[in-house]
Parts: sequence; structure tokens; C-alpha cells
Amino acid sequence: MLELARKYFKPYRLFLILGPLAKVVEVVFDLLTPLVIAWMIDAGVLQKDISVLQKGTFLLLGFAFAGILFTLVTQKMASITSQGVGTKIRQSLFERVNQLSFLDLDSFGAPTLVTRITNDVNQVQVAVAMLIRQVIRWPILALGAIICALAINLSLGIVFLVCLPIIASVFFFVMKKQVVFFSQMQRRLDCIAQIAREGLSGTRVIRAFCREDYENARFKKASAAQVKSGMGAASLSVILNPATFLVINTSICVILWIGAREVGAGVLQAGQIMAFIGYMNQLLISIAYVANLVIIFTRAEASAKRINEVLDTVPSIDNGVGESVEKQRSLDPQSRALAQEAAQEEARIQETPAQEAALQIVLTPEAPLLSFQDVSFSFPGAQNNALSNISFKLDRGESLGIIGGTGSGKSTLANLVPRMYEATKGDVLFQGANVKTLAQPDLHAKIGFVPQHASLLSGTIRENLVWRDTHAPDEEIWSALEAAQAKDFVEAKEGKLEAEVSVDGKNFSGGQRQRLTVARALVGSPELVILDDAASALDFATDAALRRAIANLPNNPAAILISQRVATVRGADKILVLDKGRAVGYGTHAELVKDCPIYLEICRTQLREEEILA
Repeated sequence: MLELARKYFKPYRLFLILGPLAKVVEVVFDLLTPLVIAWMIDAGVLQKDISVLQKGTFLLLGFAFAGILFTLVTQKMASITSQGVGTKIRQSLFERVNQLSFLDLDSFGAPTLVTRITNDVNQVQVAVAMLIRQVIRWPILALGAIICALAINLSLGIVFLVCLPIIASVFFFVMKKQVVFFSQMQRRLDCIAQIAREGLSGTRVIRAFCREDYENARFKKASAAQVKSGMGAASLSVILNPATFLVINTSICVILWIGAREVGAGVLQAGQIMAFIGYMNQLLISIAYVANLVIIFTRAEASAKRINEVLDTVPSIDNGVGESVEKQRSLDPQSRALAQEAAQEEARIQETPAQEAALQIVLTPEAPLLSFQDVSFSFPGAQNNALSNISFKLDRGESLGIIGGTGSGKSTLANLVPRMYEATKGDVLFQGANVKTLAQPDLHAKIGFVPQHASLLSGTIRENLVWRDTHAPDEEIWSALEAAQAKDFVEAKEGKLEAEVSVDGKNFSGGQRQRLTVARALVGSPELVILDDAASALDFATDAALRRAIANLPNNPAAILISQRVATVRGADKILVLDKGRAVGYGTHAELVKDCPIYLEICRTQLREEEILA
């Protein structure tokens, strides 16, 4: 929690000071109230003096109105600070998630990241609000009640001092145990989020296979585990309040027993006994609220640790700004945060419009547009490489088909080009420069990438197509749609480019979504287009028309066509055949039919003999 405070509290320092100060003034009025009541009883009620009661009434009303005024000030400061800090943390988390590589994202998982951005940040927001509104009030009220009680009568005040260590020991026990439960609750909430996400996204498949009961049982089991953790934390809370009430009420009984003798002896007055009981009640209320604050801050601390895990994660792939990944990882979290802030500030000062941005490394126009030199890649913890010793070259305007069975490494190879993953061995060169030395935004500006999953975001068709160039003119957008074989159905939509796109593009068919993502990749005139099984939902005629249109684009980009269809790759200038991560064939269709048994076997499963040789 302190680490988050150092990062995000600075803009709200004034509110963090004024809010608690206003609360202190309110506490002063609360502490004066029992004294005024005691004066009204001793000098007003017992002496039958109406003027004292009138003055006391006006004083109490004044205290109440002043307390309301200062409470409103504190509430305003708490709202501004908690919402501001929460918004900044949530934004930082989202920005960091977008900086993480695919490997980093795989290590966390989408459900836990969603939970951390939403639930965990909410827990921290509540803690920040309570920091201003309550953290100052209740400890000061409790301390003030003890001091006032000691000032009235030392022997009765000692009763306060005796009960404090007993209550403190109860707090320590509960807080220590609850930290474990709340951390466990957050992890199990991640599990619930994962099951819910899978169930909602896969509802059609679940119903098609009549797996509703199984999924309900999974969700019920995860919910039961969450309930178990929640019950464990709640059971400790149940212990906390009764234990503190027992101590306080016992103390009140002792005060009344001792106070009765003191009043009888003439040492104390009845009003002072009432003041003592009032201060004991204030102490009781303070302790009850402190107990709640302990729970709130315990949960916030568990959430803050999960937030910091994401914020402190150095992306495994450096995007070209700031220190190297290895150097950043060697720093402690505080130094790493300072280094990242300095790098971001330097990047902000030096930033230029995207249209004018130049690659940080000098490219070589005469070099092949893309080349793999003995490239291998393995996922963390994997026993075998996903790719082994891959080499090929691709010049401008050329096309490369990549084919192979499921799990042969086709998509992994595609992800190495824009550095979604990074080669563990060998070099991936773009125009003669190693992609590891290129800033990712600049590299991505030259590559049009269409992943296997056709992903669209809610908004309009235009908003989904101009990701590469937000100022792309309509002519360029329609040209990309035409090349992607999407122009006809977009023109038929009401609103055309302004037609609405629902979440994940569910108001379009699978083939339409694929064609829109292809069009998105073509807007901005990329030098290299990567189609990772981007025509799997298209019929053969539309697939062929799409490939012809890409080959005839005015900017003449190179193309990588990844597919399990022979018809998609057979017309490429070169075809790379993968099997279990290894290149088992490289050449034209005719050459591979003659020299590559695996490619010939794939052809025979899809084509007739006369079609293979055609």
C-alpha cells in the first residue's frame, strides 16, 4: 500500500492534509460534548438553573452544525482523492497490461488481470477514502476520550488504560489471521472470474454439448471455495466486535461501581459520572470503527500487493524506450519505478507525430524485407522448442505461404515477426535490422497483422478500421474494404462506415469479422501483411479473390499467408512447410510436391491427383 501511496498520492497532498484536519476539528466538538452534558446536569438539572440548560442546548446545537460542516469538507476531500487515485491506478494497470508481451499475459491470465483492474482497485479506493474520513477520527477520538477521562478523575481513568492492551491484543490476532483469508479470497475470486468468462464466451458450445450441469457444478464449486474463505474472514470479524464490547461494557460496570462510591463521598458529581460513561461509549464506538478499518485496510493491503505485482512486472520484450529489460529487472521496485517514469518523460518530450516517426535503428532498403536466420523459440517451462532452426527470406512484393498440421508452430512463427513473442535463438531481421533493436510502435506501423481470432471492439466500423491511421481518408478505408472483400456487406449496412459494431463483433458473421480485420490490417499501407489463418471462415472463391486483391495492392506489400488449406498457399512465391516446429520443406508448390512427402500428403488430403499437379 505504501508503494502505491508514493506513486499516486502526490497530486492530492493538499486534500490529504485538509481532509484529516477538518476531521480533527469535528472530533474536538465530539470530545467537548460529554463535558457540556456533564455541566448541564451538575449546574443545570441538579441546581434547577434553566439558563444553564438553555446555554448548553445552544452549545450542543452549535457543535452539531459545525461538525456537519467539517464532515462535508472531509467527505469532499475523500471523494476527490479516492476517485482520483483509483482512476490513476486503474489507468496505470491498463497501460501496463498493454505493454506486456504475450508471455507476460499468459503468466497472469486474463481473468486475474480483469479482477485486479476492477475489484482490487475498488478495495484500494475504499481504503483511500477511509484514510481521510476515518483513520484520523477514531484513533484521535479514542485518545481524546482517555485524556479527558484522566483529567476528570485519575482512578476512573486508569480503567481506560487497563482495557486498551486487552483490545489491542484482540486486534492483532484478528488482523494477522484475516490477511491470509483475504489473499485467499482474491485468488478464488480470480477463479470465479475465469469460469464465468469461459462460460459466457463459450455458451453456444456448452449448450450444444449439453454441458450446462457440468459448468454449473464448476461454478458452484468455485463459489463454495470463495464462500469458505469469506466465512473464515467473517468468523474472525464476529469474534472482534463481541470481544471489544465485552471489555468495554465490563469497564463501564467498573466505572459505575467505583463512581457510585466517589459520588457518595462527595469526590465526584453525577454529571462527571455521565461524562465518564459518555467517553467510554466514544471509546467503544471508536474501537468498533477501528475494527472495521482493520478489515478494510487488510483487504486493501492484499489487493495492493496484487496490483503491484502487475505494475512492477517489467515487460519481457522491451518496446525500445528506456533501459534494457535486463537492467530494469535488476533494480528494486522503487528504483525501477523511477527509471520507468524518467524513460516515459523522456519519450514524451521527444515524441513526434506517428506519420513522421522514424525507426531508431537505420534500416537497409536493399536488404530483404524480412529474414529469419536460424530462429528457435520455446515457451517458458516447455521441454521442447515450439520452433527450431527456422530460416527463410522474404523480399518486397513477394509472398510466403506457411502450412503445417495443428501445433506445428505456424502462429508462433507469425507472432515472432511483430515481436509478440521474442526468439530465444537466432535473429529475426526486418530490412536488415534485428527486430529486437526496433521500437515496437515503429515496427508495428510497417506490419499489417491479422491474427487467427477475428477481434473487433464495440464502436463503429470506421473506429475498428482506423487503428493504424486514425486520420485515414474514406477513400483509403473503402479501398481496404474492397481488397478485403468486405465492401459489399458494409455498403449494405445502415450507416455504412458508421454502422455499429457490438462487443467482439457479434452482430457480424464469422466470415464478415475476418474480412473486417483484414481490411483493418490494410489501412495505412503496410509494407508486410501477415494473414494468420485469416480466411478460415471464407469460402474458396472469396479466399482466392482476397489473395488476388492483396497481391495487386498499389503499395505492393510482401505477404505471409498462414493456412492449413493448400489452395491458400499454393500460389505463393515460396511455401514453408512446418512439422512439430521444424521446417521440413521450403520452395514452390511444384518443388514441394516433388521433394516434400509431408506437403504431398497434405495435398492428397485436400486435392485430387490432377489438381495437385495442375
